[in-house]
Amino acid sequence: MDDLEVSGEVISQTLKELETINKWLGGNFVTINGLDKLIRSQTNEKLVIADLGCGGGDMLKLVAQWAKQRKLEVDLVGFDANPAIVEYAIENCKAYPNIRFEVSDIFSEAFKERQFDVILCTLFTHHFTDEQLINIFNQFKTQAKKGTVINDLHRHGLAEFLIKWLTHFFSKSEMVKNDAPLSVRRAFKKAELEKIMKQADIPFFKLRWMWAFRWQLIF
Repeated sequence: MDDLEVSGEVISQTLKELETINKWLGGNFVTINGLDKLIRSQTNEKLVIADLGCGGGDMLKLVAQWAKQRKLEVDLVGFDANPAIVEYAIENCKAYPNIRFEVSDIFSEAFKERQFDVILCTLFTHHFTDEQLINIFNQFKTQAKKGTVINDLHRHGLAEFLIKWLTHFFSKSEMVKNDAPLSVRRAFKKAELEKIMKQADIPFFKLRWMWAFRWQLIF
């Protein structure tokens, strides 16, 4: 998924399988639970929620359902650097009028000027170096009025074994079979995330391990 030129059936098959895997393993709950913690009380204001590295838009559909249950008015914006992924997401979420998508580079000066109430990153931050994460976490501090929810992987041998087993038997996508174990190997230990937060000069944050081998980081 790091290849921004990939498109066509490869993207469609991969994104469909990723939606299924995340649904089976319950990882999406980590993000929704984080939203519950940030937005504890009822509000009459419209909340602008950004999902960075949005993929097929599956998380934003869940956020839209969460907001409907909470009777919250929301403007949901998904960002991805791959135009083919954004095209897929638009089609995937066409039943949700409060969801829109943009092709964007989060490191661009134009993006840095954007303001949101909440920023979400689900299985996104492991694609970056520690130095890049320090920079964008600092950026998020000024961009997200209410806070940021990071949902990403715990680097663990059992997690890698399980995802290899799962994708070997149930995946038809070569990209999923390759990228899923690679994502686990790129993921985080607790001390690594704590070090990044310290270097980003973010003293107040909540870091929690959740199933399935996920870190929930809120700041």
